Amino acid sequence: MEGGGKLALQSALIPNNERSSELGGEIYKEGCWRAEILEEVKKQLWLAGPLIAVSLLQYCLQVISIMFVGHLGELALSSASMATSFASVIGFSVLVTRNGKCTGETLCGQAYGAKQYHMLGVHMQRAMLSLVVVSLPLAFIWFYTSNILIALGQDLEISINAGTFVRWMIPSLLAYGLLQCINRFLQTQNIVFPMMICSGITASFHILVCWVLVFNSGLRTNGAALANTISNWINVLQLVIYIKFSPACTRTWTGFSKEALHDILSFLMLAIPSAIMICFEYWSFEMVVLLSGLLPNPKLETSVLSISLNTCWMVYMISVGLGGAVSTRVSNELGARRPLHARLAVYVVLIIAITEGVIVGAITILVRSVLGRLFSNEEEVIRYAAKMVPLLALSNFMDGIQCALSGAARGCGWQNICAFVNLGAYYVVGIPSAVLFAFVFHVGGKGLWMGIICGLSVQLMALLAINICTNWEQEARKAINRVHKAGSLADVAS
Repeated sequence: MEGGGKLALQSALIPNNERSSELGGEIYKEGCWRAEILEEVKKQLWLAGPLIAVSLLQYCLQVISIMFVGHLGELALSSASMATSFASVIGFSVLVTRNGKCTGETLCGQAYGAKQYHMLGVHMQRAMLSLVVVSLPLAFIWFYTSNILIALGQDLEISINAGTFVRWMIPSLLAYGLLQCINRFLQTQNIVFPMMICSGITASFHILVCWVLVFNSGLRTNGAALANTISNWINVLQLVIYIKFSPACTRTWTGFSKEALHDILSFLMLAIPSAIMICFEYWSFEMVVLLSGLLPNPKLETSVLSISLNTCWMVYMISVGLGGAVSTRVSNELGARRPLHARLAVYVVLIIAITEGVIVGAITILVRSVLGRLFSNEEEVIRYAAKMVPLLALSNFMDGIQCALSGAARGCGWQNICAFVNLGAYYVVGIPSAVLFAFVFHVGGKGLWMGIICGLSVQLMALLAINICTNWEQEARKAINRVHKAGSLADVAS
């Protein structure tokens, strides 16, 4: 990735007279750049709007469950919070990255841009096979959650309750992974509104399921875990029915094929760095909750850090939608041999992400006094949560920009590079800073979050540098070679 850094932003968006790409015959002429930018904005918002809704609605399942449990008391809230953090660290984050983002946002996106439509179904099947293999050891680890938490020095009472909660969620592992595969399969085809409708139906149903299982069945905290499992499977079944019977998927889903068993090594070479890339980031946030259990008054600290994390993830879902949109746009354009359009997509999403970050940050600060009341009735928890809001607003702003840049990176297939960036940002800078602030300077839970902000700063600067220095024509050639190689192997296998 060299050469592209010599072009300034103005040169990238507003060429002097004419700029062309030797790959796709792209030509920007003076006077038409505004139309190109407006068209790109429309495309990204058309994709991002439903994807944001899907991300929010699907994440709402976890948040709704935590809200119901929070009204059972501080122990119930801290236990469920610890359980969901552990499940995210050792489970959901692995399934999201290994089977969703790698397959959909790189391989499927570039194949769709190159009009190799049948390969989308093949890539999705490879991801599903990988999912089954990965889910087995994850389920085994989940079964012994209590033992692991106790061994890590967590509070005994919280650990036992959290372990029981996680065991009730074991059946949701497979459903969650399948859901990520299906979402990316549809996303790269710009089929986003059916996903939004199915997610809306599931979230609405989840409220009723939680109310029945938490307050009326006698299951209490465990009822929330069971509700998560039921709702995830309902969402999967809706989307499977849609793919099976919708004419929109006839070219991309042609049934199960033995082609999915071939070239597994190439798939894993992209899937494993993809998993590492996002897991490094996700784990660092969830590790904050685990570290909060080692602070004085662990029930209070864990409860407040959980509220902060759930709020952060809710806002992050907006950024996930933007990242998914630009990933789809970049991968589609590179696969279609239009590198200048791919670069334009990155600059456009940066402007959108900055605007979104300012608006969301301001809203977060305005509602700081009522945020804690959504999760708890304890006044101490509510006051502490309000003090965390300025740090949340800053981290949300930075996270939105880095998420957009990470989406562009996934569209190009830079998982290897981004894995090293995330490793350095969060585990060389972020987590050590969090430990320093919280346990050496005794800042407490706020110190843990300050460490995360330090890691975000490093990650953001690195991703900006990578995108600015990118040679987009070279990336388009790589995408074309990747698609043609996959297509040739599929033809041989068939």
